[in-house]
Amino acid sequence: MVMSIDYTQMPRRDVLCIDVKSFFASVEAVRRKIHPLGAYIVVVSNRNRPGSVVLASSPKVKKEFGIKTGSRAFEIPNDRRLMIVEPSMSLYLKVNKMIIDILKRFVSDEDLYIYSIDEAFLDVTASRRLFGDKFEIAKKIQHTIFKELKLVVTIGIGDNPLLAKLALDNEAKNAPNGLAYWSYERVQETIWRIPELTDMWGISSGYKKRLNNMGIYKVYDLAHADRFKLKSRLGVLGSQLYYHAWGVDYSVISERVGPREKSYSKGQILMRDYYVEQEIIVVIQEMVDEVAMRLRAHNSAASGIALGISYSKDIEERGFKHQMLLQRSTNSTKELAVSFIQLFKRYWRGQPVRQIHVVCTKLGSDEYEQINLFSAAECDEKNHAIDAVMDTIRLRYGKDSIFRAHSLLRGGTFLRRANHVGGHKG
Repeated sequence: MVMSIDYTQMPRRDVLCIDVKSFFASVEAVRRKIHPLGAYIVVVSNRNRPGSVVLASSPKVKKEFGIKTGSRAFEIPNDRRLMIVEPSMSLYLKVNKMIIDILKRFVSDEDLYIYSIDEAFLDVTASRRLFGDKFEIAKKIQHTIFKELKLVVTIGIGDNPLLAKLALDNEAKNAPNGLAYWSYERVQETIWRIPELTDMWGISSGYKKRLNNMGIYKVYDLAHADRFKLKSRLGVLGSQLYYHAWGVDYSVISERVGPREKSYSKGQILMRDYYVEQEIIVVIQEMVDEVAMRLRAHNSAASGIALGISYSKDIEERGFKHQMLLQRSTNSTKELAVSFIQLFKRYWRGQPVRQIHVVCTKLGSDEYEQINLFSAAECDEKNHAIDAVMDTIRLRYGKDSIFRAHSLLRGGTFLRRANHVGGHKG
């Protein structure tokens, strides 16, 4: 039985989902005074490693060579037209800030949601009297960003954020004018005709397999599935996916609720497999050092931690993720490192490690940091003083201006990565 949905009861807003076409590659093209749509640029995390990941490629490279985000460096053909460059993350962040400043000319802060470094949602419902209807606003944004930054943007327009995002991903990115509008009234001819389940926002390859096992292969099948069976098999997400297949999304950008719990984290993919315990511990200590510095910069202390370890692709085991509560809240590099190392030793059994992720959770103000009954107050003060001095020096002279001696040991990565931004060269 096909469910009937009364779309008159749904929030109907003018929502734009904006994407900068091949952002990293486009910025590199503009930097070289080349039109982004005419460039042959591939941004690779490290040109010296054949297995390096492609972070972005120009539209022409995608179309003519099939090289896209996620491809590997060894897949790039030897063609003299291709320009292979390493990322400039600091520049990308600077340009991202310029784009956000342009978007803020069209909407208030509460009607703007930054989804990623190259995507943003705008609710322009309240901007119509100033700039015209949603189509006029979309065109003005395209024109302004190209005029000032020489970047090409595509825009999905929808009656809610879901429809805007689906319009962007499934039509606007390939439309001649870079625009597409999906409304409640067009769900059957738009959403239900999306060819792949993974082209739906929120459906990963893992959930695709689970849906396939239930006999669901297309978005049309999802919209006509038994929603109660979906919920029993997939939980709340099953219900959400069902309603998404009907274009239902009650969220309003200005009323969005932020994350329930803030945390600070750092992840790192290692350049090789690590087999030696002490080498792995060195990397964990370096990563904790950086996260602890961020905690102190925000006057925060953590009372919980989580450690994620991923193993080499050459073994069947995938790794582990475990968390623990601390005896007291802290932002001390030494105290946090001791807890992370304890967690690592408890669960690691000698497998080759390729990726590490450290997270500090359950945050509170460092004004209420508890006294440690099991260590002398003088030791606490000494550790805090060392942290404070190191933070001050790094902020003034750079991250690599002062470092702990263990970074000189075999396995250390801090000095090589000190000037990276987001894990890539600045």
